[in-house]
Amino acid sequence: MKITTLFVASLLAASVSGCKLVKTGDSEAAADPIAEIVETTFDTKLIPALTEKAAELATLQNAIKGSLDKAGESYGVRVGGAGGGWNFPVKGTATVLEDTRASTKAGVAEIDVDGDGKADATLQLGPVVKGSALRDTTNLYDFSTFRDQIEYAKLGRALNDKAVSKLPAADIELKGKKVNFVGAVVIRTASEKPLITPVSIEVAP
Repeated sequence: MKITTLFVASLLAASVSGCKLVKTGDSEAAADPIAEIVETTFDTKLIPALTEKAAELATLQNAIKGSLDKAGESYGVRVGGAGGGWNFPVKGTATVLEDTRASTKAGVAEIDVDGDGKADATLQLGPVVKGSALRDTTNLYDFSTFRDQIEYAKLGRALNDKAVSKLPAADIELKGKKVNFVGAVVIRTASEKPLITPVSIEVAP
C-alpha cells in the first residue's frame, strides 16, 4: 500500500508542476516546458517580430540623443514601469572592430556603424550572454503566464542560449568584416553604448 500511495503522489506532483512525462528509452523523464516554448517560438515568432519592428541602429541612436523617452515611445517598449529601461528591436550594418570570443566566455563584437573607426555598439556573441532583452522586447512572453520569477528568468537565459546557437561559430573570425545584424537591446541612459543581443549575424558579401 505504501508503495502504491507514493507512486500516485509522485504522479500528482508531476501533474501539478506543469511538466509532462515523455519516454526516453526505457525510462520516463519530465519534459522541460521552457525548452518547448523556446523551440516553438524562437524561429517562427521571435525572429519575425524583431525583424519586422527593428529600427536601424543609427536612426535609433540619433533619436536617443534627442530624448531617450521619446525614442522609446517611437521605437521601443518599457519594462518595469517609469524607472525601467527601454527595450528596442534593432538592426543594422556595421564593421567589426574586435571579436573577443577567443579570450572570454562572454564574447562580444565591438562594431562601428557610422564608419568613423570607433565602436558605436557591442554585439553579444556568448556563450555567456547578459540580460533578458530577447524576452522583454516583444509581447510574446507574458510574465503572468509563468509560474514564478525563477521560471521567467530561466526563459530569458534559454532564449539567449538559443540566440548564440544561431550566430557564426567561434572559429569564424569576425574582426575586420562587415556584418548585418538583427537583435534586441535595453537602454537605460542616453549616454550608454548599446549592448545588443543578436538573433542573426550575417557576414556581408
